[in-house]
Amino acid sequence: MATKSFPYSTFLRGPSEVLPTLDHADVILERRDDENIILMRAERFEAGAASLRIVARALAIVARRNSDLAEEVLAEELPWLTWLPDSERHECVRELLNHLIAGADTGELLPFARSLTSWRSTAVIWSDPELARELQGPFSGDGPEAARPKGDS
Repeated sequence: MATKSFPYSTFLRGPSEVLPTLDHADVILERRDDENIILMRAERFEAGAASLRIVARALAIVARRNSDLAEEVLAEELPWLTWLPDSERHECVRELLNHLIAGADTGELLPFARSLTSWRSTAVIWSDPELARELQGPFSGDGPEAARPKGDS
């Protein structure tokens, strides 16, 4: 589906200029000081949500029956999975699938997006053996003592 962007102020001044676009595209209302807003017809939203639920559940079934295949499918879509150690890769796939299924069922996909970002960052760290080794410890003490900030008190 195509998208068309409008400044939020255009929508506020005259929704009739923006709303006809919904017949053939979703609308992104661009705001300067906050997140953008997306307008779409309910039918398109429901179709996307229903599709996501089906795909998430189908992938979960594949993962339960053949975890190696599910991991292979996700690794093709998320190539950075190869940087994770085997045990973490399995945990990542399981966690992402659980968040995806829960999100598809509830419509709340932010936990999935946050988990995806977190695991991608973890994989990037594992891709640098020296950094990964440093972050695994051991850590000596609490670190150097910091000077007390100078203040009015």
